[in-house]
Amino acid sequence: MAVLISDTQKKILAVLADGEFHSGAELAEALGVSRSAVWKHLHGLHALGVGHTAVSGKGYRLTRPIELLDGAKILEQLSDENRAQISKLEIHDQIDSTNTYLSGLARQNAPSGHVCLAERQSAGKGRRGRRWVSPFGGTILLSILWRFQQGPAAISALSLAIGVAAVRALREHGIDKAGLKWPNDIYSEGKKLGGILIEVAGENEGPCYAVTGIGLNLDLPEDEAAAIDQPWTDLRRIAGGKRIGRNELAGALIGQLLAVLTTFEQTGLAAYLDEWREYDCLRGEWARVYIGAQQFDGTLEGIDAQGLLLLRDAEQRLRAFASGEVSFRRAWP
Repeated sequence: MAVLISDTQKKILAVLADGEFHSGAELAEALGVSRSAVWKHLHGLHALGVGHTAVSGKGYRLTRPIELLDGAKILEQLSDENRAQISKLEIHDQIDSTNTYLSGLARQNAPSGHVCLAERQSAGKGRRGRRWVSPFGGTILLSILWRFQQGPAAISALSLAIGVAAVRALREHGIDKAGLKWPNDIYSEGKKLGGILIEVAGENEGPCYAVTGIGLNLDLPEDEAAAIDQPWTDLRRIAGGKRIGRNELAGALIGQLLAVLTTFEQTGLAAYLDEWREYDCLRGEWARVYIGAQQFDGTLEGIDAQGLLLLRDAEQRLRAFASGEVSFRRAWP
């Protein structure tokens, strides 16, 4: 369910987005409301996870700077060709899940190129139903609906190509340490930076659609990130505190995703295979692969031409996995 914040709250966020202190009187005058109204609006934002501090004699300051998503600014980052490929671009203040929302629209025959972003998700999900932590304004939450003429089997390796697209966008912005963990995680220095979730439906041998979702950590507060059950990082930490334009990065991601989605049926994984292998951050690592209750230990040897994960066990047998959960720890033997 989508939730809206008021225009006044958006104006407050726009003023406080610089991370500096602004007095209640200054905010009240700029917005044309009373000082008590400013306090009430800030209290309402707090319920969405937008923290702030109040200091006597200084005023209010956001706990962390926030750049609100802006459709016009995002579209400015795209080529004319990319803009023509977008049938609709929506930005929600809060939504249960961008993927769930677009999947519902897909069942109502929404066309390819419908893009959905959100400031916050209340029921975001990762692989295997894990909760996706998404503080208001602290992540990029992006989903795109795309329709394909062939069945789901023809796009079975799409998530690997989408991973390449995501790393391309990050490296455009100087995030050179971004890499990929099979099958659909974005990593940096052994910690999770983001994830990809693709949901496919349609006829086995006919038309199908895919809702491609990406979540990227930009600036996660420690208290909210405590719910994450694995090592994590965000772009603020990777970039040494340097701010990366949220709208600029969102535009870059959309452009790179569209480049994959519009051509994947023709090129398949082959066009992205070498690049995925270049970004593979676990090749050569000792790992465990879980398939249900089964566990397989060995050294990861990348992926084959079909995108299957390769693992060589202690007996030197090479196993290939089409699915599974990969767990690794560099301290293991």
